[in-house]
Amino acid sequence: MNTGKRKPGEPIENLAIGKIIEVDGSRIIAELDPHLTELSRVYAGETYPIGQFGSIIRIHFGRRLIYALVSRLRMKAEYEAEHGLASHASPDERIVEADLFGEGEWTLDAAGTSDLKFERGVATYPLPQQTVYLTPKTELRSIYGHKKGATIRIGEHVGSGGAPCYADVNELLGKHTAVLGSTGAGKSCAVAAIIHSVLERGLEAGYSTWKPRIVILDPHNEYGAAFPEHSQLSTDNGTLLLPYWLLSFQETIALLIGKTEFVATSQANIVKSALIDARKEGAGILGLDAAAITVDSPVPYKLATLRAKIEADKPPQASKQDSHNSILQKLDVLVTDARLNFLMTEWTGVADDPFPSIVAQLVGDGQQPRVIDLSGVPNEVAGVSSAVIARTLFNLKVWQTSDERATDPILLVCEEAHRYVPNSGEAQYEAAQEAIRRIAKEGRKYGVGLILVSQRPSEVETTVLSQCNSWIVLRITNDSDREHVKAILPDSMAGLTKMLSGLRKQEAIFVGQAAMLPSRILIRDLLPVQLPKSNDIDFDKGWQSAAMSEVQLKVVVNRWRYQKR
Repeated sequence: MNTGKRKPGEPIENLAIGKIIEVDGSRIIAELDPHLTELSRVYAGETYPIGQFGSIIRIHFGRRLIYALVSRLRMKAEYEAEHGLASHASPDERIVEADLFGEGEWTLDAAGTSDLKFERGVATYPLPQQTVYLTPKTELRSIYGHKKGATIRIGEHVGSGGAPCYADVNELLGKHTAVLGSTGAGKSCAVAAIIHSVLERGLEAGYSTWKPRIVILDPHNEYGAAFPEHSQLSTDNGTLLLPYWLLSFQETIALLIGKTEFVATSQANIVKSALIDARKEGAGILGLDAAAITVDSPVPYKLATLRAKIEADKPPQASKQDSHNSILQKLDVLVTDARLNFLMTEWTGVADDPFPSIVAQLVGDGQQPRVIDLSGVPNEVAGVSSAVIARTLFNLKVWQTSDERATDPILLVCEEAHRYVPNSGEAQYEAAQEAIRRIAKEGRKYGVGLILVSQRPSEVETTVLSQCNSWIVLRITNDSDREHVKAILPDSMAGLTKMLSGLRKQEAIFVGQAAMLPSRILIRDLLPVQLPKSNDIDFDKGWQSAAMSEVQLKVVVNRWRYQKR
């Protein structure tokens, strides 16, 4: 067959594999040609596997081409038994099941160049006995490689002959994305690839100005290595400042009291009264209108004032002073904990307002992305710390004008999301859950995008995860996690979860509004200097070295003792 003279869109007999025997809504079932002795075909020098999970087949309907995603290959006898039919199938008869997802038509432009007009969704449905064909890789590249509007390349489509995988920037970032996968599957590399693609877009698109605002919550200090020119905010070197006065009333309660105390209500009232008075005093120092200040207003105040107000509020009876004393004791513990200097350092009380500079460390001009190293933050305040960051970003958007929001969108990347928004009622994470839940629900309207990254999707707060409109799902081996992913994906895509346990490293299922079409992709390769510092320790190589000497151990012990790396 002379493939060079073939018009695009014409049936290719060498790629015909069978005929449709059933059409059920958007699902078709086709019987493979009994003469197929091998589950592959060769056309134009390229090999095409037949029935490969996630591969694309096509059906001709006049000039229209209808495309379907293969979801299952099985024996015909098994299919007939499942439907209660008396089986007359021979032992080697097979059927393929596929989900319809799009249509296309080849057209000629004014210069006589062929172009495939592809659209998601199906308006034309095939009929039984129509022939099913494998899709030529040249055509796959036209479908997959099509990019419209603002897109970034995040990898390539598996089995497409190297067709690039593009993601719509506004859908991927503005309407939230979940990156899920087991340990070692390549989650951090996938996130780094997305962010590098975002940073590179300005140059590729020829923009004169390109300044993304990206904030990464990094609990393991691994992303700094992937972005040599990033801005790092860390408790280790004092660059991360989240002063106590930035906390809302509920966050302050979580810090000083928690939710497990039986006297929490009375203690909350004590803190509220003292907090309002302390903030109003701070407002007076800064020349602000104290009458307009509320308990949640981010106004600096002195811890000494808060303490004095609580002391002054003590009842005269010693037996009724327990609630006040408990708060004061917790305050003393927090202030004297050297690990919490980033949080509990006393405000100097000078008239220079520190609030704008605190916000600027998160969203101001500077190198991108902003990597917030939370590895040195004690676990008991990790939830409050991440809550303050997420809430500050969201509130900044709330109080901006529409024009200001339009020119200042922000992306928040929440690595190890199950740590900060767990699917549980632990009191220490309540503030973080509420802050990130609000971004998930309302952030799109205000210009705050969210990327949730987790190795345990079943442990992530369900409300937050369900708000994601795009998913990049790498290998998942845990059964409960796969079921959880299946539950949040669109019904037509749930079948893709069957292949999650067999994906290679950096291979993923990409579905959702940011994807041109649901597909199996290989995340783009990065240079070693662009990769997160998340590689596993090489035991074989490590044990070729001598054990640490006592002198070396002393250095480590001192770091441990002083809680400084």
